[in-house]
Amino acid sequence: MTIRPMKFTPEVLLGAPRRSAAVPNSSGTLAVYTQTSYSFESHAKTSEIRVLDITTGRSSLITNDPSASSPQWLGNDDRLIWLKTKANGNTSFIVGHAREAGKTYTAGTVPGPVANLKVTVIESGKIGFAVTGKANPDGSLHNPQDAKKPHTTGRLYSSLFVRHWDSYIEPQTNSIWYGLLQQAPLTPATRHAGKYSTSALTNLISVCGLTGVESPIPPFGGSGDFDISPSAIVFVAKDPNENPATHTSCSCYYCPMFSWTSVTALESQKIYAIKGLQGAMSSPVLSSDGSSIALLAMREDGYESDKNRILYVPNPWSGEMIEAFASPDGEGLWHLSPSAVTFANDDQSLLVQVEENGRGVLYQLPIANFRHSRPSALKKLTHSGYVTDVFPASANSSKLLVASNSLVENSRWTIIDPQSPESPKVISSLSRGGAAFGLSPAQVDEIWFRGAEDHPVHAWVVKPSDFKPGNKYPLAYLIHGGPQGAWNDQWSTRWNPAVFAEQGYVVITPNPTGSTGYGQAFTDAIRGSWGGLPYIDLEKGLDYIEKNLDYVDTTRAVALGASFGGYMVNWIQGHELGRRFKALVTHDGIFSMRSLLSTEELYFPVRDLQGPYWKVPENWDKWDPSRFTGNWQTPHLVIHNELDYRLTIAEGLAAFNVLQMRGVDSQFLTFPDENHWVLNPENSLMWHRTIFNFINNITGLSVREPLQYAGGRASSSLSRTMADPASSVTPERPATCLSRPTTRSTVAGPTTDEKHRRHHPYFVPALTHLRTPLYPLVSSTTALAHPEFPTTLLAYHLLTSRQLDELAIHYHQVWPPTPATSYYPVVISPWVGTENERDVDIETKRRRFGRFIGLQRCETPVEEEESYSWALEQDTETELLDLMNQEWNGS
Repeated sequence: MTIRPMKFTPEVLLGAPRRSAAVPNSSGTLAVYTQTSYSFESHAKTSEIRVLDITTGRSSLITNDPSASSPQWLGNDDRLIWLKTKANGNTSFIVGHAREAGKTYTAGTVPGPVANLKVTVIESGKIGFAVTGKANPDGSLHNPQDAKKPHTTGRLYSSLFVRHWDSYIEPQTNSIWYGLLQQAPLTPATRHAGKYSTSALTNLISVCGLTGVESPIPPFGGSGDFDISPSAIVFVAKDPNENPATHTSCSCYYCPMFSWTSVTALESQKIYAIKGLQGAMSSPVLSSDGSSIALLAMREDGYESDKNRILYVPNPWSGEMIEAFASPDGEGLWHLSPSAVTFANDDQSLLVQVEENGRGVLYQLPIANFRHSRPSALKKLTHSGYVTDVFPASANSSKLLVASNSLVENSRWTIIDPQSPESPKVISSLSRGGAAFGLSPAQVDEIWFRGAEDHPVHAWVVKPSDFKPGNKYPLAYLIHGGPQGAWNDQWSTRWNPAVFAEQGYVVITPNPTGSTGYGQAFTDAIRGSWGGLPYIDLEKGLDYIEKNLDYVDTTRAVALGASFGGYMVNWIQGHELGRRFKALVTHDGIFSMRSLLSTEELYFPVRDLQGPYWKVPENWDKWDPSRFTGNWQTPHLVIHNELDYRLTIAEGLAAFNVLQMRGVDSQFLTFPDENHWVLNPENSLMWHRTIFNFINNITGLSVREPLQYAGGRASSSLSRTMADPASSVTPERPATCLSRPTTRSTVAGPTTDEKHRRHHPYFVPALTHLRTPLYPLVSSTTALAHPEFPTTLLAYHLLTSRQLDELAIHYHQVWPPTPATSYYPVVISPWVGTENERDVDIETKRRRFGRFIGLQRCETPVEEEESYSWALEQDTETELLDLMNQEWNGS
């Protein structure tokens, strides 16, 4: 087999460096960032803190300590401070210098793990800081290494949550801690002249008297849930009096910092949601002097994908909140939902990040006349890619340092002047615009088509880097999760369209009904229509592809999805659209809607399905994939992980059980240490290889070496390798063909009496063996199976000479080509069915065809006097290869 060289492989994707946003110093000359990478040779991860010289573009290493994190600029010079986790669970504050790597000291240590360091200059020599960490029920910092181990493993609950995301709820809660970094006076008598030292940590939530409040908000909350300034700390938290599993309502807390070392109660002002805004809150930020707040808020409690509204609080003590783009009907004048806000350097405008038509866009919104603002006041600063972070380029500049990525570029840092945003300056591209991966923006297109209710639907198209006009490529149809999510012009290390494209697919990522970034009405339309409108969108999208993209071979299409995308793949499997795909892949999907009652964030299904199950069972049952399992027949890979508490592993097991019981070509992959996502690089590599082996085998693309099966048994069709139909040269013979009929039939054997069993002890095993099912191969050119392909070993042994000739021609294993096969791009050494082999006997034809489809010992069974031991015997791989070589060479 000829394998096309592919530069951008899963190994490259997963091993490539990943870096954070770059945070500039006050002068705008340097920027600090973290960078990690993974080696599949040493099987080790590398973590670094680095500094970029913005002028020269050169990067220098500050530390490669894997326990270092959260670097921040310390004051207005080039000193840095970061966190270092110690073996005993404690955390040290390390001070270093950006231009003198290795010259560090410890400013202080706290008795437990903390993260998300933020600092603010109070005055010369005094810097306030805040971190996040777990608090014990008494308010002290929790260190799991110091905790007493209980004598029982039992857990008793009387309220929700019981577990969240990938862990069971413990008594400890998230909290924000603060303290003071103070510089020693510069006197000759002071041994540590000029060095910083930390004060003790104080639990902000405890001293504010906020019983039951938890921030950052689990499970994903981090530095984006709080902000600090010299005079205040602001944070958001879920309302403690509401059930967190059924409500999303939040409050924003403003805590004035009269002292950064005080452990006495502070005066706190709770900012309640104004009328009509009772939902979640996020992205709280303070103006530079701490006198004003901006944040995002949702209106509907229990709806995690409601539209975010921009709120401005000019004076926290007044409690007044002003909503941008407010309208009398409460819907708001702006149809988009921002994801983050921050103040510009001069505090006179807000920088707003938002999804828009498949991109992550940055806007600038003036604060002047905020109450009467209109969307026309927004100034668009970026037009492509996906913005992830934005910082002032320096302390005294209106320019911005923007971090972004795209479908072909994993990290780009750009300087943008809001006065002339059309002329951005790229200061660093980690992959040189994708070129380091062999990728190019020229591979990426976008299409719009008419979906359900004639609504326009957007999709990205990613082609292979060696795409050639006039060729046809199989389709990988990727379905996103959420369902309130979207495929954007954005890099991903979990579902990366480019790595699928480099396998040889044209990848199309549609954003059907329910997707974000196309207006809140389009997002909201998924409610009560899980298997309805988005299914129609996907169906119409495939119609559009067939009619308009002549380089896409939809007869070799596969569909893949995760989470809601996995649900949709299961739904498709049971409906007509499932017959238009050659293979399906479900990652952590939903098998039965009723099983959603076992999820943790119950507000999600209750809102989307318009009520709890006991009130509207018809809404849950209507869109239940398990009701249509009688139609499941397309080859299907199911992936589900044991730590997935969002959608439990029972969903994946149920789907796989059905597929196996129905005799559908299928596999099941699970990771006991992964949650809803696969994050460990080694696990992710296996995830990618498993998916590509499964779909490539069926679509006729190159397949890696077969993976080992945990159960020691492989479906007979899944380890075959097929010739690449795009190849124009004679393919090499396969290195191995380990397909063997290992799946025994579950049909009971014939009833025999004791006398018969004594005289014919191997009769039942032999007959059971002959009932072993065979899974039809598809032609690597037509992607179709021959209608007379044998479905059992017995049917194989009953094939006639005519049938064997027709099967050989269908799979074009003939030489020289017959008129029926002369146009095929692939030719293989002498086989059967041509004039050259007119006199080949039927047993030779049967044996050669058996070898081709991956069987061992392919001769018609003949009764032996001693036993039927052949029925149970298995060759070793070496023996099988020797037999194959003999057969191939005609010896």
